[in-house]
Amino acid sequence: MGDAGYVVRGRGVGSSLNSASHGAGRLMSRRAALDSISRSSRDEYLKQRGVTLLGGGLDESPQAYKPIEKIIAAQQELVDVLGKFTPRIVRMADEAGEF
Repeated sequence: MGDAGYVVRGRGVGSSLNSASHGAGRLMSRRAALDSISRSSRDEYLKQRGVTLLGGGLDESPQAYKPIEKIIAAQQELVDVLGKFTPRIVRMADEAGEF
């Protein structure tokens, strides 16, 4: 939610067919994120990147995910990058018990 998103096209590498990453992947579990990331640190991370968050639980904090740039770099033989976008407003489900 706080870092770039990519539009990619697969290169048709046979050994990678039927498998594709659909995001950066988690760096920490949901429980670990809840136990280690504060609302203020998540919000500061997003503020520094100019992102407005609507909703969203701490388990989905951007700090809980791997750096997308590293993931894209690791897949350079598998995909062509067609576009890159930077989020400005992100809407996620509200945390349980809110609203």
